[in-house]
Amino acid sequence: MSDPGIFDDPYLLAHAPAIASRLSHTKALEARLIQGKGGSLHAFADYHQCFGLFFEAETGAWVFREWAPHALDIFMVCDKTGWQKNRDFRLERKEGGVFERRFSRDTFSHGDLYRLMVVWPGGEGDRIPTAAQRVVQDPHTLIFNAQVWQPARPYQWKIQGFIPAKAPLLIYETHVGMALEQGRIGTYPEFEQHILPKIVDSGYNTLQVMAVQEHPYYASFGYHVSSFFAPSSRFGTPDELKSLVDAAHAKGIRVLMDIIHSHAVKNEVEGISRFDGSVYQFFHDGPRGYHRQWDSRCFDYGKPQVLRFLLSNIRYWIEEFKMDGFRFDGITSMLFEDHGLGRAFTCYEDYFGADVDVDALSYLSLANRLAHEINPETVTIAEDVSGYPGLAAPLAQGGIGFDYRYAMGIADFWIKLLKDHRDEHWRLGSLWHELTTKRKEENTISYAESHDQALVGDKTLMMHLMGEKIYTSMGKDMESPEVFRGVALHKMIRLITISTAHSGYLNFMGNEFGHPEWVDFPSERNGFSFHHARRQWSLKYDKTLYYSDLFAFDRYMIDFVKTEALFTSGPRLIFIHEEDKILAFERKGLIFVFNFHPVTSFFDYRFDAPAGEYRMLFNTDEPRFGGKGRLKDGQAHFTLFDPSLYGQRNLLSLYLPNRTALVLKKG
Repeated sequence: MSDPGIFDDPYLLAHAPAIASRLSHTKALEARLIQGKGGSLHAFADYHQCFGLFFEAETGAWVFREWAPHALDIFMVCDKTGWQKNRDFRLERKEGGVFERRFSRDTFSHGDLYRLMVVWPGGEGDRIPTAAQRVVQDPHTLIFNAQVWQPARPYQWKIQGFIPAKAPLLIYETHVGMALEQGRIGTYPEFEQHILPKIVDSGYNTLQVMAVQEHPYYASFGYHVSSFFAPSSRFGTPDELKSLVDAAHAKGIRVLMDIIHSHAVKNEVEGISRFDGSVYQFFHDGPRGYHRQWDSRCFDYGKPQVLRFLLSNIRYWIEEFKMDGFRFDGITSMLFEDHGLGRAFTCYEDYFGADVDVDALSYLSLANRLAHEINPETVTIAEDVSGYPGLAAPLAQGGIGFDYRYAMGIADFWIKLLKDHRDEHWRLGSLWHELTTKRKEENTISYAESHDQALVGDKTLMMHLMGEKIYTSMGKDMESPEVFRGVALHKMIRLITISTAHSGYLNFMGNEFGHPEWVDFPSERNGFSFHHARRQWSLKYDKTLYYSDLFAFDRYMIDFVKTEALFTSGPRLIFIHEEDKILAFERKGLIFVFNFHPVTSFFDYRFDAPAGEYRMLFNTDEPRFGGKGRLKDGQAHFTLFDPSLYGQRNLLSLYLPNRTALVLKKG
């Protein structure tokens, strides 16, 4: 391992033995896993190729295999067996807890439904195969079954060897099911036809898709996964998902998916919990195997077959669906035996104590290694609230190997600021610290809000800013102080978040134009309504409403970041005044100036800046962005230099309207 000081953090030196020990643990684990697998992690990750139902063209036979070490018997049940146990469909037990049977060509056909009847000491139950790649739910009985997916003509990829443009990572977080304006579940083809063009038009270059893996409860937002290798059938077929990915690649858009390896749904019939009758086949035994807050099962990352299952899942989504990367959900829960619940993580001892799940840490390292071995262009992002150091540092430097981590504290900071502090009491020094304090060895992605802030029970930024006015006063013909505040701060919050971002930026679907509703999936609590499980796109196209101006600003802002290659250098604070609520910083030869004061506009406001001529590129108060037009477009400003008045200083003198941000470029 390289010296931990490469993290540019001397406090890590005290924990060098722990870091070295964890790295050694990962190396030893990898050596054990790949032994007998040709020395290849890729070859080890073959669970999806060994288990499940396959047609062997060379023998003209179907082969089914399953891993269930605690089981006594396994039967395939389907229409041909009357959905009952039948000795002709009984699997033969092999070594290592593997069950297998071969069937003649005419036993199964494309589209056939089946499931398993697993028998264990003292009981039996219906189960879905652990590596099922197609699972469907009967709309009437609501029962889930595996489905034979063997189309006569496999999907033909149009785009081969997709290589995304070398551009900043600008992520549009989406959910296929709730992407339509109509109150129903959307599909992959509808997303491809109607939503993908909107994302392309918005300027974002990366699609992050939620809820891809099959999950029995729609309202779980896709986080309670039951079948890890099956794309959710409620949105369409596997081929339709492939077509969506293909179409995104044709437009130069990366596709990342949320991958849930931190836990699994506790459902036993639909999921893998108690699959073979034991509670510990995939998961920890006892309380450690249960997540009390999520009501789900927690993987045991110390078991080789569990690692084979999860690593194969990484390989499967990259190779079968050409996914360009993953957002790994719930990493904090994986890393700590108490799942990090109720912990503030205020000292380094929190990260290097005995309660860290070193097996989980090793799994994440191997998952990153495998993903990048399969495709070096793969993007991996860590969703972690603990701040564990080195998650997004290279493996060679003692890190875990993620390409990026989300700066999750920024969104929480914005919500806390809006909820707990009046505008005139905002502490800009604290804001600057939160926006810019990042570990130098790690790439981070900033965001003002994600789906977390949009979920029912919380409020989006626009809802915090506007209150009930978001429903009644967004017409441009209405003069409302609340609307002026909301529209102005919505733009300023986004601009300062993206312009201080380290390596990337994320937006949740619809929030770019201030979507006026939270997300609430149909459930018994809301009368199974889809009213809040949709996106009201028509609002952003209505020129009589401020939503259209907010979208115009967001699109301009995204294009500006790409044009200026803003993330290729870091921001440098040049001025801050707490009482005046003025903050200015320099980045890439640009000067960003924010006046957060709720009522005061400043004339001839001066602060130090590098000498030269500056031209205003844009400002948030422009009429096209829903502003009042108080600044002159393209105005040029020259720094002032007068030793008799200012000493050896170069000063910019600007008119700064209240609740306005402006961007200047040095000529």
